[in-house]
Amino acid sequence: MIRKGLDGGSFKPLNEEAIERVHQTVIKVIEEIGFEVNSETALALFEGAGARVDREQRRVRLPQELALELIDRAPSEIKLCGQDEKNDIFMGGKRVYAGTGGTALYIYEPDTGQKRPATLDDLKRIARLVEQLDNIHLFMLTTYPNELPLEQVDVNRFFAGLNNTTKHIMGGVYTIEGVKNIIRMGEIIAGSAEALRQRPLISMITCSISPMKMDAQYGDLVVEIAKSGIPLVCPAEPLCGATSPVTLAANLAIQTVDSLMGVMLTQIVNPGTPAILGSVATNTDLRTLNYLAGSIEMGLINAAGAQMAQFYKLPFYATGGMTDSKTLDSQSGYESALTSLLCALAGSNFIHDAAGLMEFALTVCYEKFVIDNEILGMVMRAVEGIKVDDNTLAYDLIKQVGPGGNFVAAKHTRQFMRSEHYQPTISDRNNRDDWQAAGGKVTWEKAAEIVAQILANPRYNLPADTRNKVLSEIPAIID
Repeated sequence: MIRKGLDGGSFKPLNEEAIERVHQTVIKVIEEIGFEVNSETALALFEGAGARVDREQRRVRLPQELALELIDRAPSEIKLCGQDEKNDIFMGGKRVYAGTGGTALYIYEPDTGQKRPATLDDLKRIARLVEQLDNIHLFMLTTYPNELPLEQVDVNRFFAGLNNTTKHIMGGVYTIEGVKNIIRMGEIIAGSAEALRQRPLISMITCSISPMKMDAQYGDLVVEIAKSGIPLVCPAEPLCGATSPVTLAANLAIQTVDSLMGVMLTQIVNPGTPAILGSVATNTDLRTLNYLAGSIEMGLINAAGAQMAQFYKLPFYATGGMTDSKTLDSQSGYESALTSLLCALAGSNFIHDAAGLMEFALTVCYEKFVIDNEILGMVMRAVEGIKVDDNTLAYDLIKQVGPGGNFVAAKHTRQFMRSEHYQPTISDRNNRDDWQAAGGKVTWEKAAEIVAQILANPRYNLPADTRNKVLSEIPAIID
């Protein structure tokens, strides 16, 4: 049974008063402190929209009324489409989906305990793997192809995704030319420019620089993507004690300001642009100022971020499911599970980085995608909660069986046994003798068997004529 798009929201790290206080702080920062904008195009757009602009400091301040008006222009719900309609995602409210993330530089191989640089072929294989993992609902481009020059990275990453999975493709971008090529490729695959806007098969990500700064490159990218009408995530990554105050509440406020800065710019450029509030916020190891990917505080901050997105009626892209571990050990499992669970129960619309990532998000592991798919199946079962009605309470059956009876052979048991309880794919629930008789495999070894099985039959996703048209019109693509 596939569970996706279920309503979360049962976990609320913020009460109503706390949400309002965070909001008031966010507005004060936007109105009184402002943020630095280093894109000339973006600076002019903010000024033209009525923001107060200090050109010398490149500082932009928006009055509360203007800020709230711009936020209100952004759609509350966004559809992210797959090439197969069964993979469509409806972001908004408290509906929960999970997917991959990136952009990792290395591949970890658990049989050797070593890592190596990621290549374009790795990205293709990971897309094929994700296609078959039901609890991973969206494919965010996971790795960086180290062998390619920068000008070829954008379009080749998106083509690797579109050509190897029918799930929605989301990814970060690096160049204006790359954005244009990606959009043209999407239009060819969708059938036309209008068809791509009606059913967006792709979405893009541009990041602000915490605290309260938009650099020239990403400001220009926000403008270009917003003009195109393609869905856009505007995440921020404040780090407690480094690029935000050390407290979680202050980090949440900075994250919200930084992400809203991108959302507001999209609505100035093109009102109604499908913009997504985003968070990659976490804390730091204050001994070293290292970024932490698996801390429980990361889960709390991103869960609270979901509540703020719900307050502003914006779709939300959260971060969870990662680990700081360098191997597939217990730390890898509990860190990945806890942060994904907190984000999901809070109603985060898309939990990115929820599969495959490890070692401070620098590395991915094929086997971890399979393990995380198992974790996410359990997480989504928790989101579903407990349904209480006459059928699930089963009073009549309890009365029929009576004291001292059992329910093993009951029709009610057969009716609910598969849907009521999550059915694991790699978790071992046998006794020790049966486990040893089956080879005594540990979790990653069973995951490796699934990876090998899925990747044994390589195939393209795109029809041959579509793929050939893309390759002929965009020569930078490496097939």
